Amino acid sequence: MRASRLLSLLLLLQTRNRVTAAELAEELEVSVRTVYRDVEALSAAGVPVYADRGPLGGYRLLDGYRTRLNGLTAEEASSLFLAGLPGPAAELGLGEFAAAAELKLLAALPPGPRSHAARMRERFHLDVPGWYRSADEAPLLTEVAEAVWEERVLRMRYRRWGPAEVERLLHPYGLVLKGGSWYLAAACSGTVRTYRVSRIIEAEVLGERFERPPDFDLAEFWRGFAEGFAARMYTAEAVVRLAPGGEDLFRYTLGGDVADKALANGHSEPGGWTRLTVPVESLTHARWLLLRLGTLVEVLEPPELRALMAEAVADLSRLYGTEQEPGTAG
Repeated sequence: MRASRLLSLLLLLQTRNRVTAAELAEELEVSVRTVYRDVEALSAAGVPVYADRGPLGGYRLLDGYRTRLNGLTAEEASSLFLAGLPGPAAELGLGEFAAAAELKLLAALPPGPRSHAARMRERFHLDVPGWYRSADEAPLLTEVAEAVWEERVLRMRYRRWGPAEVERLLHPYGLVLKGGSWYLAAACSGTVRTYRVSRIIEAEVLGERFERPPDFDLAEFWRGFAEGFAARMYTAEAVVRLAPGGEDLFRYTLGGDVADKALANGHSEPGGWTRLTVPVESLTHARWLLLRLGTLVEVLEPPELRALMAEAVADLSRLYGTEQEPGTAG
């Protein structure tokens, strides 16, 4: 256990310029006193680690010191290949580099982990986009990635929802791949926003550089954005009755998270029906969505949505209620 922690500590020092004892303790989930002891153990083993004093101090390795990547278990080596994303790497212009790194890693592994990693690569494949949709085409992704990596100002022309187009001057902080779509997190006039890369019409990487905020955490920003997006998207609620046996289609139609939360808070009614409160984007969108459930669902509230459902059912009745020639409207 301690050997694994010492290796983690060494790799943290190697990948970061300077780390405080408190930061190491939080990362390794140990006490600060334990960090002190572990650093002493590394130093005694010949690792050139030393401490900088003062408010901006911390532990760091002697400049240029590196340790070889070793000690990987078979499972750890396999996880690296399972985490590999050849498609996104190629989109970023890194396909050849990713392939070369994979070959080097395989060559560096001892026979046991190497064989295990090779089997993992042969038997598991990660396909990012969901069913019935393809990944976004983002022809300007390479230029955007260059601006992110080089910390250069990006001038772009962007297509917002609808026909509107805008021009923006951005400080690009990072890229996120979500469900087969790339999103850019970038500062515009001091505010960090997100942009769907497939909607970028023109992109120019300028020579001007910007300073990326040292405290900007891309993962944390995206987590907050995703939570806020869900809150902004679901602006209304509908009260419905779900028929017995309709749970699977309900989950498929509304999505797992939304459906599971609604079902968990549902109330049983006579005949096996379940009364549910469901968040919806709008009444129009809710009508389209709930019609897919057919007679498995009945809308109770709000009255406006119930009226929209009744109107849609009446239209369907008129369409199918009289005999007519195939392909003609009555």
